[in-house]
Amino acid sequence: MEAANRGAKESGWISLGCNIKLPFEQKPDPYIDQFIEFEHFSIRKVMLVKYSQAFAVMPGGFGTLDEAFEVATLIQTGKLEEFPIIGMGGDFWGHLRKLLQETMVPEGVIDVNDLDLIHRANNVDEALHIIKNIHY
Repeated sequence: MEAANRGAKESGWISLGCNIKLPFEQKPDPYIDQFIEFEHFSIRKVMLVKYSQAFAVMPGGFGTLDEAFEVATLIQTGKLEEFPIIGMGGDFWGHLRKLLQETMVPEGVIDVNDLDLIHRANNVDEALHIIKNIHY
């Protein structure tokens, strides 16, 4: 999150943070203008999605995957208007896509078209191209 906050701040935008209270890790980074701290992940995810027009998701752990898959699920089920979900760091998301394609699609639990809910980008320019040129 710090890189996104730093980019926003250095570009002259307001930098907002949605932190979660944890016994480790989470603290506001020095680039946040305003932040909200949440007790529960579910409420934090609602706030992250509420005002989003695109999601750029960095490689991460269970929490990161939870957030990315929650947004993909909401779009997949028509509960959220479709917007770009960008998986930054192509190899990380490529491996994940391979798992989904080789396991979940053959099992029939997702459709092959659902794989296109998360777009891969190796750098910021690729991500911006996807965001600017995707049409829903």
